[in-house]
Amino acid sequence: MTKKTVHVAVGIIKKNNKIFICKRSAEQHQGGKWEFPGGKVESNETVTQALTRELKEEININVLSSEPFDQIHHDYTDKSVYLDIHLVENFEGMAVGHEGQESRWVDIKRLIDYEFPEANKVIIEKLLAL
Repeated sequence: MTKKTVHVAVGIIKKNNKIFICKRSAEQHQGGKWEFPGGKVESNETVTQALTRELKEEININVLSSEPFDQIHHDYTDKSVYLDIHLVENFEGMAVGHEGQESRWVDIKRLIDYEFPEANKVIIEKLLAL
């Protein structure tokens, strides 16, 4: 059986030396872990369009511009993910867990204190090297 691959637009929301993270709800895949906000890229969207839409829905910010940061393919036991990660430093609005999820600004060096899904570990390592 071939696992389904989910294409996800991920936003690294950065302001000064802080990154905005959200906690996944318990019923979601990798529930209870922290993540960088974003969501699925629909078939009729570019990654930038999906990222802009998802960040407006999820954390109520308007992305003015973003730049590619990394691309990661990761296999979990139940599915595969293709993460299209963009760095977002140019945005309007105050980031907040718009869907009721716990969220916070975290100093880049403190990201290692939070539990993230396995696929996000490479992102954290790259952020720590900035």
